[in-house]
Amino acid sequence: MDRAEKRELVTGLNDAIKGAGSVVVAHYAGITVAQMNDLRSKMRQAGGTVKVAKNRLAKIALQGTESEGIIDLFKGQTLVAYSEDPIAAPKVASDFAKGNEKLIILGGAMGKTSLDADGVKALASLPSLDELRARLVGMIATPATRIAQIVNAPAASVARVIGAYARKDEAA
Repeated sequence: MDRAEKRELVTGLNDAIKGAGSVVVAHYAGITVAQMNDLRSKMRQAGGTVKVAKNRLAKIALQGTESEGIIDLFKGQTLVAYSEDPIAAPKVASDFAKGNEKLIILGGAMGKTSLDADGVKALASLPSLDELRARLVGMIATPATRIAQIVNAPAASVARVIGAYARKDEAA
């Protein structure tokens, strides 16, 4: 890599981390190319990105961002996973690490909050933004449905009573 490519990589990574909801740092020593491609595709489907960069360049890219507190995690063969959704990157990385012991989560950051490996796993256990939105819509829709049923119940009762009187008159 020449200097221009390095500058471009650092600038791109810096911008991506500034816009990320969460960042995960992990060791990937021993992972095959096929496994790395699998991780990248799963992360892409979840709306995240996985980058492998030299530690020195990653540390430079982290300077001036809210995630600057995780600079110490960059030792050895590390990768960076990030996403706008604060739950997506930790969830995909944790799920992948469960199935592949060679991916070792070191920690991460969510905004200014630095996370250790357990913090990343705890964040991964939370529901995603889409799941939370679906739950919220369900909670809002349920009372509205019940109100509609209660409001319509007296009318239905009146209709049944009138129907019963009509059948009684027809029988007589």
